[in-house]
Amino acid sequence: MAITNGYATLDEVKQALRIPLSDTVDDTLLETAIESASRQIDGHTERFFYNAGTATKTFVPNDAFLTEIEDLISLDTLKTSSDGDGFDVTWQASDYQLEPTNQTASGIASPYMRIRAVGGKLFPIFDVLTPNAYEATVQVAGTWGFAAVPSAIKQATLILSIRQFKRYDAPLGVAGFGEIGSMSITRIDPDVMALTAPFRKVRMA
Repeated sequence: MAITNGYATLDEVKQALRIPLSDTVDDTLLETAIESASRQIDGHTERFFYNAGTATKTFVPNDAFLTEIEDLISLDTLKTSSDGDGFDVTWQASDYQLEPTNQTASGIASPYMRIRAVGGKLFPIFDVLTPNAYEATVQVAGTWGFAAVPSAIKQATLILSIRQFKRYDAPLGVAGFGEIGSMSITRIDPDVMALTAPFRKVRMA
C-alpha cells in the first residue's frame, strides 16, 4: 500500500527498527502502522501536519478585530460579508495581519492561525437579535495545513509506528518478559505525549 499523508517514511521506520531496507516482508504492515500513527497524532493534537492544498473556507470571527482560523500556509484572498448574504467585500493586504507574525509560536515553526483586522478595518459582527447572528462572515481562500512536518511530529510518528508494529508481538497487551517480569503496554506513549504536547490545540469548554 502507499502511505497517504504520513509523517514518517517506510525507510525511516525500517532504519529505526534496524530492518534492512532490502527486507520487504513486513512492508505492508509497517506502512499501515505509519499511516495509522499519523492519523492518531492528528486526532490527539486536533490538527494535521501536511500540506492539504488550496481550498476556500469560512469562519465566524471572534470579535470585530480577530478571527481564529485553521492552520494556514498562505492566504490568497480574504472576503467578508456585509449583510450575511454572500461575501461581497474583498480585503486588501494592508487591511489584515496574519498571526503569528513570524510564523513561530513558543519557538516552534507554525502556520498562520489567526487573522487580525488592522488599519481601521473591522470584521462584521451582527447583532445577536438579528437572523444573521453568529454567522460565518469571513471567507478565506488559501493553502492549508503545514508546509513541512515538524521534527517532533516525525519523531512521535516513528515511536508510535514502531509501537503499533510491535503490538503484533504483544498478546493481551503484554510486551514481553524479562528480569522484572512482564511489561504492559499503556494507552499513550509518554514520549509521544511530550513530543506532541506543544502542538495540541487548546479548546475552551
